[in-house]
Amino acid sequence: MSKWQSERSIHEMLKDTPPLRDSSDSITSGTEAKFPTSRSMPFPSSYATPDLTQNGATATSTLIKSGSTKLDHFKNWSVSTYKCTKQLLYEKLGKSSRTVDTELEAQIEMLRETQRKYSNILRLSTLLATQLSAAATTQRALGEGFAELAQKSPELQNQFLYNADTQRSLTRNGETLLAALHFFNNALNTLVNKSMEDTLLTIRHYEAARVEYDAYRSEIEAGGGVPDSLVHSIDKQRRQYERLRDDSAVKLNLLHENRVKVMNKQLLLFHNAISAYFSGNNVALEAAVRHFSVPGAAPAPAPADQTHQ
Repeated sequence: MSKWQSERSIHEMLKDTPPLRDSSDSITSGTEAKFPTSRSMPFPSSYATPDLTQNGATATSTLIKSGSTKLDHFKNWSVSTYKCTKQLLYEKLGKSSRTVDTELEAQIEMLRETQRKYSNILRLSTLLATQLSAAATTQRALGEGFAELAQKSPELQNQFLYNADTQRSLTRNGETLLAALHFFNNALNTLVNKSMEDTLLTIRHYEAARVEYDAYRSEIEAGGGVPDSLVHSIDKQRRQYERLRDDSAVKLNLLHENRVKVMNKQLLLFHNAISAYFSGNNVALEAAVRHFSVPGAAPAPAPADQTHQ
């Protein structure tokens, strides 16, 4: 096909094309563009709309039950909190009586007082260990200074060496005493902050159950008729109160036996280690830490060679 024929064909095609102004879908100056209306895509024949009637009803029922359960829990908690707060306020004002176990209450008060006093002993013993650790660090540095001066002062070498040996001995004894003190402090910390605290946690649960039981009991005593639901609630609270009361009594007895056993050993170690250290008896100090199997104690130094050539 020649170049003239190709151009002729293009001109003929342009003639057959309708004018732009006659097109219904054209965009002219000052007119709004018209776009074809969108159509939704049909689902494939294999797709089936799920039946939501049964599953939807089940999900709705589950959601309603869950919401109702949470609402009931919140309602019961609110009522119980209100009753307990009211009972505590009335007890302080003397308008309501409280259930009292005289023997158990005395043991609980004694335990709290014992924990306060033991916590103070632990604080002071920890402070003593800190001060002795600082003293041991100073004595170690002092011994090293004496040993260095012994090498540079021949005329005072013997005196410097004597003092260096003394400071090394004191440092070694101080480390042994610190091991005994750390052993004592760890045992006392376990007794105060774990054993006693565990028993006091049970006692706090017992006291909360006592207040709740007294709240229901006071409500029955104040009202005339007693509904069945209230009778069931007070019976449940009474059983819980008695169970926690018995648990508290058992834990108090076990704690007392454990406290006596632990402190008997630890106080003997504390006495022997302190008295041996401050009397300068390093043999008794090392014997004390060995007897109680204190970890981290400094080993006894090897005997010096006494042979003379």
